[in-house]
Amino acid sequence: MSRDSDDRLPGDEALPGTLPEPLRAELIAFRRDLHMHPELGNQEFRTTTAIKARLEKAGLAPRVLDTGTGLICDVGSRSGDPRPMLALRADIDALPIPDTKAGVPYRSTVPDRAHACGHDIHTTSVLGAGLVLAELDRQGLLPRPVRLIFQPAEEVLPGGAPDTIASGALEGVGRIIGVHCDPKVDVGRIGLRVGAITSACDRLEVSLDGPGGHTARPHLTTDLVTAASKVATEVPALLARRVDARAGLAVTWGRLEAGHACNVIPQHAELSGTVRCLDLTAWREAPDLVHAAIDEVAGMHGAKTVINYVRGVPPVVNDAAVIDLLAGAMTARRGSYAIEDTEQSLGGEDFSWYLEHVPGAMARLGVRTPGDTARLDLHRGDFDADEEAITVAVELFTASALLDGNSA
Repeated sequence: MSRDSDDRLPGDEALPGTLPEPLRAELIAFRRDLHMHPELGNQEFRTTTAIKARLEKAGLAPRVLDTGTGLICDVGSRSGDPRPMLALRADIDALPIPDTKAGVPYRSTVPDRAHACGHDIHTTSVLGAGLVLAELDRQGLLPRPVRLIFQPAEEVLPGGAPDTIASGALEGVGRIIGVHCDPKVDVGRIGLRVGAITSACDRLEVSLDGPGGHTARPHLTTDLVTAASKVATEVPALLARRVDARAGLAVTWGRLEAGHACNVIPQHAELSGTVRCLDLTAWREAPDLVHAAIDEVAGMHGAKTVINYVRGVPPVVNDAAVIDLLAGAMTARRGSYAIEDTEQSLGGEDFSWYLEHVPGAMARLGVRTPGDTARLDLHRGDFDADEEAITVAVELFTASALLDGNSA
């Protein structure tokens, strides 16, 4: 991959921390091993053991989280330095879907389990960054300690981040960064955005009840199918007129069930879906707004409601100063040409919970081989990544650590 920068820090000192070829090959093998042995959220015991063993081999002292999977590890000694650390975060869990890739030796060996969201790339990249930074520390070239966070259960609402934080992951941390694979971006490039980069995501479950009856006499009972249909169509429309459109609050249903016979008005109906929102303030108000809208629409049709609103994750809101850090790091490593603007996504990401405590930012990591027209997407069984992305992410992380450590 060509570069238009000679990797320099202020003062014209060469910026260390690029990925040596033997470690690059080892990391690719490590990623493929993870890919072949995916584990679901809070079940990542093998993954945790593999990460822990490699960090210990490098002379580091990782600590497994209180939940039993995932771990944190500090690289470097504080030596009386009161400045807070930079944290590098990776998520380590897989998805409950089959791996449908053909012709690759590292296809998942576990039925109905796959690293279809790139968490194996994230994990390997933070591990690789930790190993490079540990070597820099041995050479006296790491200006400030860095914390590695390997977090479980990102795919399980409300995510593993709250438990990770409760285990002390952010103690002594001032800023946090992470990456997420993006199959729409070429490898060698990253996407950056100040402000909200992902959506909040909550789960919504609604039960509607009525006395039931004969379809010949709907006027004598509660027409529950009509009530459920109105909730499905009118609640999203009603919310669109009660929230600033710029907030991006959207209710989308994934399931609607009612009835068993064509001539029987049912006594029970159920809907379930998601609530997504791009604005943090609107997300905090969303439960009350959604409850009121559902009760209003269902009440017009005489249906009784039971609403289960399950909090998921807030939006990831990237801090401008941390985006500047990532931009500076990528420019030092690969040149400014390697940075592009990225759009907001309506996908949820529990990295957002860390940002409730410390400023931070997430970058989109390009994983598409240039010229590839396959149009792969996340959360699909055929998802794969160009493994050069590991090198890019390691260099981004290490450069960020060095630039942050040398700042005032």
